[in-house]
Amino acid sequence: MKKYPAIKKEMLTSEVVKKYPQTIPIFLEYGLHCIGCAFAQDETLDEATKVHQIDLEKFLKDLNKIIEK
Repeated sequence: MKKYPAIKKEMLTSEVVKKYPQTIPIFLEYGLHCIGCAFAQDETLDEATKVHQIDLEKFLKDLNKIIEK
């Protein structure tokens, strides 16, 4: 059975941080320091990575890796 990632690009930044607080260091490592700002409340991971010119696939991989621990 194939395991699907829990964190996907369509998820809101605020949703990920609330559900998986252990991901906060990953956000900070990638330079996404505004995880608590008003824009982050309604911004998807896909949108955030585009704005900050971050490799979406690598970012998602790192987020999902940390929640598997």
